[in-house]
Amino acid sequence: MSDVAEKVSKTGAQPTIGGSTYINPRDIEWAPTQFDGISIKVLYEDKAKGEMTCLLKWAPGATLPMHKHADIEQSYVIEGSFSDHDGICRAGEFVWRKVGSFHATHSVEGAVILAIYRKPNVFQNSTGYARGS
Repeated sequence: MSDVAEKVSKTGAQPTIGGSTYINPRDIEWAPTQFDGISIKVLYEDKAKGEMTCLLKWAPGATLPMHKHADIEQSYVIEGSFSDHDGICRAGEFVWRKVGSFHATHSVEGAVILAIYRKPNVFQNSTGYARGS
């Protein structure tokens, strides 16, 4: 008996059938956002809570305008790099933003980023990422 199966049998817990949702990002098309040169693949979203986990693809030279973080934002760079006034985050690196912080971000070379939001970013004329079909 495996260690996991043994622990389950001791606690009486049973796995929840359908409790895991598997996503293959390669099966999701990149959707444009309201920001030139930035596309999105949504991996998870709870609109009622404002939570989102997504992949963002930045074309070389793309800029995300000044915005506020209503809650913590976490970003892991998969390819390329992006930066703000505090520094640069390159492939294989991670950055998180404090609640209430403001910044604009830019990518000179382009990037693919895994982003995790607890609440949507607040832009001057919108909240979060508007997605085209």
